[in-house]
Amino acid sequence: MAWWLHARSTVTDRPRVIVCLPDPSETTAVADWLSADGFEPVRRPTPQAAADEMRDRPFSLLIADAGFAFRRGLHPQTAAKHAPAIIIGDDVRLGESVNGQTMYLTRPIDAAMLRCFVSMSILDNRPLRRSVRKPVNRFDAVVNGAPSHILDVSAEGLRLEVQSARGATALPPYFTVRVPLVGVAVTVQRMWAHSSPRRSTAVWYGAALAQNRVTTNQAWRQFVDTVPSGGTVEVNP
Repeated sequence: MAWWLHARSTVTDRPRVIVCLPDPSETTAVADWLSADGFEPVRRPTPQAAADEMRDRPFSLLIADAGFAFRRGLHPQTAAKHAPAIIIGDDVRLGESVNGQTMYLTRPIDAAMLRCFVSMSILDNRPLRRSVRKPVNRFDAVVNGAPSHILDVSAEGLRLEVQSARGATALPPYFTVRVPLVGVAVTVQRMWAHSSPRRSTAVWYGAALAQNRVTTNQAWRQFVDTVPSGGTVEVNP
């Protein structure tokens, strides 16, 4: 039984996870990992079967192939009306804008990373932003050592634009954002990602402050309060 499930959980109250992947062996592997961690995998081999399942019964998470999700009618925005989704594909820049309940995972699927994403999606997929976004006009930042730009900030998190070569690996579930100009560095949790509507070579990430020291969070909020506002807040997510 996975550590995040209550010790008294039974088969009937396990979180239901719809798995819609075209490769039977990949489906079996994902389903086995889910079962071992205390979830109830619901295998649906076609987008229509998955859509019917989403409509007919409650579920906690959708795991779907990118080709299915974006090109064969099973759009994650539909799933997001009911539960979060993990979209699996070979390219993190999938060419679609989705909301904050959707996360991307590249192939080949790593069991540890999938488990982390499932946990984040089911347990941590909840509104974290309690303050207004503040646009900051592409403020320079460094993400895991790579140059990037901050698009907007709030007391609870931020939105980033990161350059990404085709086929590049997505940022991990937790990463570091450093703002050299003001000497602030925070650990954040990746909440969503999608291709930039402005630049074909960039990816947008939404992130929430993770477990930082109290003084670090205070320094971040001071940065949010004092950084000059510029531009306009982009559309959702």
